[in-house]
Amino acid sequence: MHPITSRKHATSRFSHHVSAALATMLLPIAAQANDASPPALDDAASTPVSKVEVVGQLGNDFKAERASSPKYTEKLVDTAQSVQVIKKELIEQQGALTLTEALRNTPGVGAFFLGENGNTNTGDAIFMRGFDTSGSIFVDGVRDIGSVSRDVFNLEQIDVVKGPAGTDNGRGAPTGSVNLVSKKAGMEDAISGSATVGSASQKRVTLDANKVLNAQQGIALRLNAVAQDAGRPARDVVKDKRWAIAPSLGFGLNGPTRLHLDYLHVDQDNIPDGGVPTVGLPGYTSPDRSRPFISDALPVDPQNFYGSNGDYDKVKADMATVRVEHDFVPGFKLHNITRYGRTSQDYLLSAFMGSSANLATPNPGDPSSWTLARGTRTVKDQQNRILTNQSALTSQFDTGSLRHTLVTGLELTNERQITYGLTGLGLLPAANLYRPDSAAPVAGLAPSRTGAYNQGTIDTQSLYAFDTIKFGERWIFNGGLRVDHFSGDYTVVALTNNVLVPTHFTVGDTLVNGKVSALFKPTANSSIYAMAASSKLPPGSSFTVSGNANSAQNPIYDPQETVTTEIGGKLDLFKQKLALNAALFRTEVKNEVEQDPVDLKYYQTGKKRVQGVELGATGELARNWLVSAGYLYMDTRVAAGKTITAGGENHLTYTPKSSFTLWTSYDLPFGLKLGGGARYSDRLLRGTDGAIGTPAYTDSYWVFDAMAAWQVNRNLDIRLNVYNLGDERYVAAINKSGYRYTPGTPRAASLTANLRF
Repeated sequence: MHPITSRKHATSRFSHHVSAALATMLLPIAAQANDASPPALDDAASTPVSKVEVVGQLGNDFKAERASSPKYTEKLVDTAQSVQVIKKELIEQQGALTLTEALRNTPGVGAFFLGENGNTNTGDAIFMRGFDTSGSIFVDGVRDIGSVSRDVFNLEQIDVVKGPAGTDNGRGAPTGSVNLVSKKAGMEDAISGSATVGSASQKRVTLDANKVLNAQQGIALRLNAVAQDAGRPARDVVKDKRWAIAPSLGFGLNGPTRLHLDYLHVDQDNIPDGGVPTVGLPGYTSPDRSRPFISDALPVDPQNFYGSNGDYDKVKADMATVRVEHDFVPGFKLHNITRYGRTSQDYLLSAFMGSSANLATPNPGDPSSWTLARGTRTVKDQQNRILTNQSALTSQFDTGSLRHTLVTGLELTNERQITYGLTGLGLLPAANLYRPDSAAPVAGLAPSRTGAYNQGTIDTQSLYAFDTIKFGERWIFNGGLRVDHFSGDYTVVALTNNVLVPTHFTVGDTLVNGKVSALFKPTANSSIYAMAASSKLPPGSSFTVSGNANSAQNPIYDPQETVTTEIGGKLDLFKQKLALNAALFRTEVKNEVEQDPVDLKYYQTGKKRVQGVELGATGELARNWLVSAGYLYMDTRVAAGKTITAGGENHLTYTPKSSFTLWTSYDLPFGLKLGGGARYSDRLLRGTDGAIGTPAYTDSYWVFDAMAAWQVNRNLDIRLNVYNLGDERYVAAINKSGYRYTPGTPRAASLTANLRF
């Protein structure tokens, strides 16, 4: 542990670092403020809410003007919070296919955590600003459920909201949320499609077709679809195979009442990835003191697959949505969404733990004889369902010299989950450490249900109100309040000595969260702001609840509470085509439930702190030159309770101190577009569960990508993407004990033909 004096000096250096960075970003704003005329009224205030917005009128392929949620009524430059919008055009340039890949455009956000023990995270396991954000992923403002690797084929944009989202979305991660904005039918005939081939036998086709069925009545149909069969360049055997279809039917799209009927079906048939052993990585030492020679072992080939060809991850997801917007009178608008969603996952993975007991070295001088036990087979047989109705009413009015934009809402949600117990998992023989055989026969029967299950139902009723108040031409104040009442009903049926033993319990709580901000506009296209917001996450509010008294998920504990404060500045340049932003933030989380390493009991004594600076630039630097860039520095600490990182360093797990992302492209005059990007991630500290010898951290890394696209004619362009130009070997994610890691993608390429009519 560092002495207190060192901590003080570190805090001083941090303050100097971030203050200088923020000052650099705000100097242009101050310079313009001295001689600027009073800004004109914001578009949102001067234009009635009933008008149909022309999205991207002042933006470009990278820069968005607004977030999609009706709770955010102002332009991004006038929104007193860090909100990043990742548009589909940027995603397409990069050849990103999944949500995890698209989120590389926001610094410090990624799938850094592989899982615990033999379990491997499936779907989009996202960390943001030091905390797991996987449970705070939304689609069109509705919580998305299930362990799904989300494809981007049906996305218009991705809104990344940073800071506690308790006032926006209710219970959730303490450091933010991710909202996926679906494509929907519009009043324009257009057909586009793409075909991609690439490394690891990648094959993928997409379709996006929109047809106006009745222009007078505003009826249109849109159909998006994807089919993919691909391996992974970094891994043998692992497979990503899926198909999906998403029709959208719109009515009254050019009138005051607009109705969308949307449906999404996703079918995945994957071979999951359990990672590779960390043997030989920097920081690795022998897990057995009697065998010190293991410390000198060479790393394994990162393409090795240690599971079985019979492993599978089968996911089926269906989502039916009804969206209604109605303009009553100018300045008075209703937004309503009703959704039923269902996701099922059938999963089997032959995993391993590279502990001393599982690592055999019959001939110490011949590593080719070393073997790794693969006795752990993890399974999931789970179904999730959600039914929700959300209504938001936006109204504009004046009280004296104050101009209000008030958003009030009611949300009613029912969530259900059932997980079945399985037996007959079988056993795999030990694998050669350096030459594993995924075709080895599995001893045992096919998995079957035992009759045991965990079933839960959560009902939530929510009320909220946001009031944006404009005072004069330069000040914007915002206040929001949300009340959530949830109740959970759980049944656990355990199989004990061949007897099914049921347990039933209920949970419930009422949560109140708030957000306040003040924003000053030195010029029409700049702002300086301060914001404070709260978030709460009680045990029992998600399906990880446990009736076990000695569990971190026992509902007897108080809610985890978060408060975030943020000050920052935003500036739109070059006729509002380039957006710059800078923010200083501090997040404090208390009531963390922790396990004492001595008595192994749980205590609610934990307190964590994340503070940092974030800088960003998005949009057009010059004619035909686009850029999206971000830098994030985080200073994290366990302020009270147990230090949870390996190696004794007081820093949050799976949280890079510094991270950077850049993508830029330029259109040449003869139909050629060139682009490229860079990503940097500082080292990650893993968690600790008593593992011996495994690396306490992963090394930092740089990765560089490139793109070239040629416009053959008005209907066809061809794009080449090359990833990891330097063929950098790096650790993309590591599990809690440090026995396993996910290798980063090596040098790879894809070639895409895009057709548009």
